[in-house]
Amino acid sequence: MASANHATGRPVNVLFVCLGNICRSPMAEGVFTDMAAKHPLINEIDSAGTGAYHVMEPPDPRTMSTLRRHGITDYDHAARKVTKEDFLHFDYLMAMDKYNLRDLQDTRQSLLKKAGGARTKIAEVRLFGDFGAGGVLHECVGGGEVVKDPYYGGANGFEEVYQQVTRFSRGFLDYLEKGNGSKE
Repeated sequence: MASANHATGRPVNVLFVCLGNICRSPMAEGVFTDMAAKHPLINEIDSAGTGAYHVMEPPDPRTMSTLRRHGITDYDHAARKVTKEDFLHFDYLMAMDKYNLRDLQDTRQSLLKKAGGARTKIAEVRLFGDFGAGGVLHECVGGGEVVKDPYYGGANGFEEVYQQVTRFSRGFLDYLEKGNGSKE
């Protein structure tokens, strides 16, 4: 199985994933897109949900107001569900919590079995919180910090999500810049 080859400087495609694709993953997409604008190691950025609860709906208004409050004003998104094609197109699928991570890992395993040993590029699935300060990657997949769903809480939960995904975005960019993750 091939994976993203950062050591050669090939730009990567990144998909952020939460449950409904209206709070955490669009926040991560908006922040990462703003932070990685014109970054040579980033090609495509998107977000999706493991569930199809809000397909074609815009992000939660609290997500959008938090992004605007931090100067991210040109972000637009319609919720969608993760597809099998996403595993073939994106280099990284970044889960916001361990439930999302498990769902993505199960789908990835199913795709690997179907590939039957064929050399197929299938996205690396990680918990976004696995990417720490300075580009340090948690040694255990899913061992990092979880981004809690702010949907049923107040505005402070969305601010906390913003702060988390900002830290993880910096950590992931540092990780890529150090040439980590090359498995080809």
